[in-house]
Amino acid sequence: MASPQFNPEAPPELIASQWFNAAEPLSLAKLKGKVVVLVAFQMLCPGSLRHSLPQASRIARAFSGDEVEVIGLHMVFENHNDMTPSLLEPFLKSEHIEIPVAVDAQNGSGLPQTMEAYGMQGTPTLLIFDRQGRLRRHYLGAVDDVRLGAEIMALAIEDKQAPREESIAIEQRLHAALVDPNEHHHHHHHDGECCGGHHHHEHAHDHDHDHEGGCCGGKHAHDHGHDHEAGCCGGHDHGHEHAHGEGCGCKH
Repeated sequence: MASPQFNPEAPPELIASQWFNAAEPLSLAKLKGKVVVLVAFQMLCPGSLRHSLPQASRIARAFSGDEVEVIGLHMVFENHNDMTPSLLEPFLKSEHIEIPVAVDAQNGSGLPQTMEAYGMQGTPTLLIFDRQGRLRRHYLGAVDDVRLGAEIMALAIEDKQAPREESIAIEQRLHAALVDPNEHHHHHHHDGECCGGHHHHEHAHDHDHDHEGGCCGGKHAHDHGHDHEAGCCGGHDHGHEHAHGEGCGCKH
């Protein structure tokens, strides 16, 4: 299993025990060439239900499947008996969720394996990978539709073989055009919507991890400028320090 101290330019592969809404198992390797939007959720997480899953469906409808792939990751780290794969299947049907959904592989009594590999802190978490498979965004909580759409569109415009300098230039344009919520101190914590544990994460890179909305969470000690707006669902005890490097020099 990969360490959370991974290189975002070569991120870990998804570790799934099962897939729904997919003709065959998917992987980041198979999806290279597309922008990949991954929504990690729990079916009983309020933020996932209210925001991230409906947003994922909207994004999937808004972008061509030839250019942008939206996938879900059911990442269960609490109340396991209430969120089994056998219960997930009818949930997806009742909620009209048609995007491919992977079930994060369990690791005994520990955290799910993909969650652990990426050092994810809770649900909902949003990861965005560019056409070359590099991790370019890592959000905990709700992300504004307009901001997310703009970021996905910018990555879709990049060529499949874009040199690093081109990626940096696009990130600089995005940063100039989009208002950074951290700069306006929008820290709104909504208790009861966040699933979380006790985490200590240090991200030593030039990427902003913006946390805006509906998470399932507990007590987090973040040493970076996350913007939390609404509640999250988080995992258990972590003592991870994340040294992700600069990646593409993008605003993460």
